[in-house]
Amino acid sequence: MYPVSYEADVALEGRNRLTVFFRYFTVIPALIVAIFYAIGAYLGAIVAWFSIVFTGKYPEGIYDFNVKALRMLTRVNGYYNLAVDEYPPFNGDDDPSYPIRLSVAPPLATYDRLKTGLRLLIGIPVLLLSYVWAIIVSVVSIIAWFAIVFTGKLPEGLANPLRGGLSYTTKATAYYHLLMVEDYPPFSEEGANAPAGQISTGTGTKEGV
Repeated sequence: MYPVSYEADVALEGRNRLTVFFRYFTVIPALIVAIFYAIGAYLGAIVAWFSIVFTGKYPEGIYDFNVKALRMLTRVNGYYNLAVDEYPPFNGDDDPSYPIRLSVAPPLATYDRLKTGLRLLIGIPVLLLSYVWAIIVSVVSIIAWFAIVFTGKLPEGLANPLRGGLSYTTKATAYYHLLMVEDYPPFSEEGANAPAGQISTGTGTKEGV
């Protein structure tokens, strides 16, 4: 199992046409909060990069903050792209009642310095694929906007790529930008209900079963 697990309860029926119609306006307050989270997370990732390269350790305080930041960004991204109608909470705390749930395993005891030091290079395939998924999600979201506004329903054919794209881009962010995991994200749509633990092997990572 991958150390980052994404779940989204994407409702097909009974969607709120009014909030969907004004979604690109109503999301602004949450988006502003998410931007501050993102700035903090990326600054933390820079510190974590140096820490891992020189010591093999991911600072625990930074890791914990980045988990919250990733969760906040994931919820806002899902809300913005019409995966859910429930407004995202203004924090990154775990909330099993929210329809978008993100679980992240604890940090590794020791990270591979080479994998982290060369992440910007070896992670290019993940970055490119995440861009492709982001484009797909944007297109699907626009089509979904019209479908929901006029029918109050989200076609299942749109829900699946929407969920899959949001799942992959979240895991790609954890891998490429935040350095929280060492292995490429899986190409499957979603992870299980909870992430596997990250197990250090001394030379890399192994995903727990």
